[in-house]
Formats: sequence, C-alpha cells, structure tokens
Amino acid sequence: MSELYCKAETMELRRKHIGPSCKVFFAKDPIKIVRAQGQYMYDENGEKYLDCINNVAHVGHSHPDVIKAAVKQMELLNTNSRFLHDNLVQYAKRLTATLPEKLSICYFVNSGSEANDLALRLARQYRGHQDVITLDHAYHGHVSSLIDISPYKFNQLGTEGKKEFVHVAPSPDIYRGKYREDHPDPASAYADDVKKIIEEAEKNGRKIAAFIAESMQSCGGQIIPPAGYFQKVAEYVHKAGGIFIADEVQVGFGRVGKHFWGFQLQGKDFVPDIVTMGKPIGNGHPMSCVVTTREIAEAFGASGLEYFNTFGGNPVSCAIGLAVLDVIEKEDLQGNAIQVGNYLTELLNKQQEKHPLIGDVRGIGLFVGVDLVKDQQKRTPATAEAQHIIYKLKEQRILLSADGPHRNILKFKPPMCFTMEDAKLVVDQIDELLTALEEATGARTGNGKSSTSQHKRKVCFLFGVLKK
Repeated sequence: MSELYCKAETMELRRKHIGPSCKVFFAKDPIKIVRAQGQYMYDENGEKYLDCINNVAHVGHSHPDVIKAAVKQMELLNTNSRFLHDNLVQYAKRLTATLPEKLSICYFVNSGSEANDLALRLARQYRGHQDVITLDHAYHGHVSSLIDISPYKFNQLGTEGKKEFVHVAPSPDIYRGKYREDHPDPASAYADDVKKIIEEAEKNGRKIAAFIAESMQSCGGQIIPPAGYFQKVAEYVHKAGGIFIADEVQVGFGRVGKHFWGFQLQGKDFVPDIVTMGKPIGNGHPMSCVVTTREIAEAFGASGLEYFNTFGGNPVSCAIGLAVLDVIEKEDLQGNAIQVGNYLTELLNKQQEKHPLIGDVRGIGLFVGVDLVKDQQKRTPATAEAQHIIYKLKEQRILLSADGPHRNILKFKPPMCFTMEDAKLVVDQIDELLTALEEATGARTGNGKSSTSQHKRKVCFLFGVLKK
C-alpha cells in the first residue's frame, strides 16, 4: 500500500503540527498503522499485529457489515439531526430495548466525553444540586467538566487539581484497596465510605447532584466492584437527592459476556438513573449516547434551555449503530466473550500459580486485568516489569497496554471477535517473558522469592529508571 510519507516523515510532521501533549502508544518506538481487519492491525511494511486493546473496534476492525451500512446511508443522506429521520428513532428503540424499562429516553452525542458532560448537566438540573462524588483513579473524559471529576487526570495537577464540589470515594478494589478479599462485606464497607462523604458534604452545606462510576473501572486498573456495592451507593445517593450515573463508555455492548451492560453484573435489583456510552457504540465511528429516565429528561427540559446536537444521532451514525447491534447478535459476540474470556482467564490463572510476578488476575468476559507485583505479600506494584512486557510483546507483534494508578496492570480489552487461539498466543508469550524476567531479577517460582530491595536493584539495572 502506497503511503504519503515514510514513517520518519510522519513522525516529523506530527512533532511539527500536533500538540505535544497528544501522546501515541509505545512512544519510545511508535507503530504506524495503515489498515486493520478483525482483531488484526497492519503497519506500513505489512507486518500484522494482534490487537488486544482496541475496545473501540468492538465488532472487529473494518467490519464489512458496518462499512456497508455507513456507505449505503452516506450515499443517500446525511444531515442535521433536527430533521425527522427513521434511523434515529429506530436506533433509540433498539438501544433502549437492551436496558431496563425505566431507561427509555436517549440523547445522542459524538463521544464518550460529550456523553458524560451531558450526564452531569442532566444530574445538576434534576434537583439543582451541584456536587459530584467520583471514585479514586477514575477517568470519565477529556473536557474540562470531566477532568474536574477524574482523579486519574486531576491528581497530576497536584493539590490544586481537586475542585471544592468534587468528592473522591475509594475505588472498590478488593485486591489492592482499602477493603480487600478477606473482608466479610467489602461492598457494604466501600458503600459506607460514600455515605460518610455525603454526610460530611451535607454538614458543610453542600448538595450531592450525582455519584458517577464506570461499571468496571478501566484506567483505574480493571477493577470489578463487589456485588451489591452499587445498590447500597444508589440508596445513599438517592436519599441525598442525587442520581447514579453508570459510565459504560469502556465496558458496554456485551463485553462482559453474560450481560449486555456492565452494571447488570450487580444484579437485577440495580438500575442506574443515567447510562452513558461511547467507544464501541459505533465501532470506531464517532458517536455516543446518554440514556436516562423520563422524569430526569423532563426536569432537564423544564429549564427552558433547548438542547440540540448538530451531528449527534445523524442518519449515518444511527445506521452504523444499528449495524453494530446486528453484528453483535448475528455473530453471537456476547457468547464469544464468555467462551474466550473464560479461557483467557483460565490460562492467566495457571500463569499466576507459576509466576511470582503475577499478583492477581481479574476479569469478566473480554475485560481482563493482570496485576503485576514485585512482592506477592506486600503487593508492591511491578511498574517497570509491566512496561517491559508490553514493549517486548510489541516486538512479537502483539499489542497490549499497561494502566492503573501504578501502570502495572496488563489490560485486555480486545475486539469482540478475539479467539481462543489469540488468547493462547498472548498468554504463551507472557509466560516466556515472565520466565525470563524472573530469571533475570532473581525472583523464583514457588514460595521462594528474592528480597524486594534486591529485586528493585536488578530491575533498575535491566530497564533503567522508569518515568511515569
């Protein structure tokens, strides 16, 4: 395939014209991707990479059914969404059919950030409250209103980053968090912390507009909240006059396998007041949605301020969204997420028994995290090792990422067409890399382990000092 520029020229033009804060994957040696298909991406030299991280290409890169739907509608009409069009109402009907009955009103927008920003507006208009409770390490988007409620971002700004109207609750992480797997009821314990935050805010004359959380925290470290946590939090938030926003931008549309939405893992008795979605909704096409109750929607309309979105819900976007829903159903991608996700987790659990560098394996469906540690007892994050592994995997043409507060969590969020063969290939490579790392650093399999200080000196010698 002929390219306009060679890789070096592309990089030079990027340095010249693109903002320096706009980072790329594998910044030490970035990849130039020129095409993709299914779960594979190809560079300018035709090298094929297995994509384990692209939750945007939900049903697979360049899916023919999605492309066909987009082209067909684009040839016919694409226009402002303030005109009547059947695609908009048909898609809203299909989308809300996947949700609990009370979640029936849609607002279509263009990105996950825009969806979460609108959700905050809906919440604040509902009762006139302003304050927001968010989870530690949370990320909800890149616009100003969302940086304000994303500790993953605002903590980088130091003590001045957190605004007065933002309250940060502990992440419900039962491996590394405040209440762990040995706690008799971590769901209630973490929820009680939210209750205390509400009580303290009210003492100070503040009013809670919303509690917002990803149904499973992604950037926060692939965290799966303990069952019952959301129900208890919702009870406390509702009592305070606030609403519960479930952010499904990263994890929705069947990724968890057994359910279409991540929040449904909490049980049938939990229904959020607002659900936001993005990334997988359009398989890479820029579209997103906010779904809420009629009561909240009517309160938003009662402000007298008209809401419209020029591109949100346009005919082409809705045609693409419909095609994505069709492919999920036709190809049984939820079933695939269960089968392949279970197999991937099983393989990783076997590696955990073998490798002292693996502290925890957690995941549901095709949303899986591997927590790497220097010391299994102390659970010391193995940040340098995680970075080393993702770069070595890249050399083997496998794309994986590391994230979490300490950048030590290997994150699996592949396209939903990921196969059992793909899973085995990645885990076999991780096994080889961990074996080599443990031999190089002196960590041993079984119960014997090198001391943390000795281990740290060897890692620094091998990889240099890692900057976050």
